[in-house]
Amino acid sequence: MCGIFGYLGTQNATPLLLSGLERLAYRGYDSSGIAVAGQNNDLKVLKASGKIENLLKLNAADPIEGIRGIGHTRWATHGEPTDINAHPHTSRLGNIAVVHNGIVENFNDIKKMLKASGHNFKSETDTEVIPLLIETYLKSTPSLEEAVRETVNQLEGAHAIACISSNEPEKIVVARKGNAGGIAIGFGDNEVFISSDMAALVPLTSKVAYLDSSELAVITSNKCRISTLDGKPIETKIHQVDIESYAVAKGGFKHFMLKEIMEQPEAATSVLRGRVSFSPTKFMLPSLPFETKEIQGFSRAIFLGMGTSIYAAQVGARYLENFARVPASVENAAEFRYRDSVLDEHSLVVAISQSGETADTLEALSEAKSKGARTIAITNVEASAITRIADATLLMHAGPEIGVASTKTMINSMIVMYLLASYFAQERKNFSLNEVESHVHNLSKLPALLGDAIENALCTVKSVASKYAQSKRFLFIGRGLLEPIAREGAMKLKEISYIHAEGMSAAEIKHGPIALVDQETPVIAIALNNPLYEKMITNMSQVHARKGNVIAIATTKNSSILNNADDVLWVPECPESLQPIIATIPVQMLAYEIAEHLGNDIDQPRNLAKSVTVE
Repeated sequence: MCGIFGYLGTQNATPLLLSGLERLAYRGYDSSGIAVAGQNNDLKVLKASGKIENLLKLNAADPIEGIRGIGHTRWATHGEPTDINAHPHTSRLGNIAVVHNGIVENFNDIKKMLKASGHNFKSETDTEVIPLLIETYLKSTPSLEEAVRETVNQLEGAHAIACISSNEPEKIVVARKGNAGGIAIGFGDNEVFISSDMAALVPLTSKVAYLDSSELAVITSNKCRISTLDGKPIETKIHQVDIESYAVAKGGFKHFMLKEIMEQPEAATSVLRGRVSFSPTKFMLPSLPFETKEIQGFSRAIFLGMGTSIYAAQVGARYLENFARVPASVENAAEFRYRDSVLDEHSLVVAISQSGETADTLEALSEAKSKGARTIAITNVEASAITRIADATLLMHAGPEIGVASTKTMINSMIVMYLLASYFAQERKNFSLNEVESHVHNLSKLPALLGDAIENALCTVKSVASKYAQSKRFLFIGRGLLEPIAREGAMKLKEISYIHAEGMSAAEIKHGPIALVDQETPVIAIALNNPLYEKMITNMSQVHARKGNVIAIATTKNSSILNNADDVLWVPECPESLQPIIATIPVQMLAYEIAEHLGNDIDQPRNLAKSVTVE
């Protein structure tokens, strides 16, 4: 995940920026850079691909000094991880520098407009449009603050931005739109620090203000003024942060699980980096060793997993069948290893394990490989055991996940499988160029959609959770791509609330489970706008006819759902292929809020471990 760090004060900014970037390195990156305002306020920029050590060497060879600056660790999305594509990016005159987390969804349109007005581009990135836009707006607006505000309001998607200008050297302007990671502002003695990660501020200060979505801050060495993106002033609330490392790691949230749910838009951005190209539009999975001919020769695929991973696998298998037309099935890894499966060199086995150490999944993958199948591991941990068994590894890039109940890794594993299926469809010629462009476009909107889903959940889930927290049991139902999310919702609720829950296809409910329906058994129906919506309405009516309560997860503005549900959790409108990813947010939040209402140990639920390394 990309990282932002900045400093404004009385000390030499360069060593502070470099050490701040080193503390952000754990998030993952492929290049880094800094911009520092020197003695004459001219901006000096150093950028290097590869490790931060390369940036340190550049500075050692030709040191730059100044008392204000910004820095960045980049994980590539638009453009390869090269020196020129690294952040910060600058304006045409070189007097404005910007660092940026997020994806500019409409960057092609903005780029065309800027080119038409005479701007030239040095990099392949989407970020470069931002300083050029700021420079353009400065011709008609009175200040850097207003130019940044105008620019951010023009950007589509989710963004976190920091900007400095040699024309207004006494300030740093930061802005946040949507959920592309946070911005924390730390206060010292006549100095201010900014960071996208609270952990990077810990050695420097314990006084912190947080920038929320749709907010902008103008920072000087002794002042921070926050306003909304439409210019309304907001009181700057400074928090005294507990510097105990465990509390800091939670970033101000009560539980790791909640923090990790909130990080999912940023995690989604991270997993897309380097795997989709916007110009030319295509999918790229450079870590796969398979030639196109081999991909075209696969006759079947088997997805393996345990727990949450098996539900993610069920989504992934449907993606592969729907997109690439490869017959795909899902098996419990523990059972797969003990049956004599029929595999050959035309079989593909995909194993999902967030830790990469799940004992049953490792054994199952080894079994598949011994029978000649080609194998792919999907994991969140680089160099874990599963990566040493599989022919290829696709990393989730979700960042550290501390809570035992998987959240970020569920979302990111589904995204990885979306990418895998799309790449196969591209290489097998199942996708036309227009379809490739459509799927890349949809994925570019995913981080912002996840942010919207989180905002919706924060508005509605808590009251619904308190209403039903004393229920004896829950049933979760869904159809098509949303059936696995019903099963995952039940799993999450069991894991952390200790309430019995079952997830199933809505079509199954009348074949036995409907006998459980009563006033103490709420039914969560995932009924988004898709071809199976009317089928879901029928199943919800069947529950109501038995005096059961229905909690619908539904698409915003679908007011007709209110005729068939007692309560509704809303998610944003999105393409059908993204619905399982988006619908995961409310089931995670519902489980969290019920467990919180009951006073349970959410991060370390009883009897569970993060990684199951025994059979």
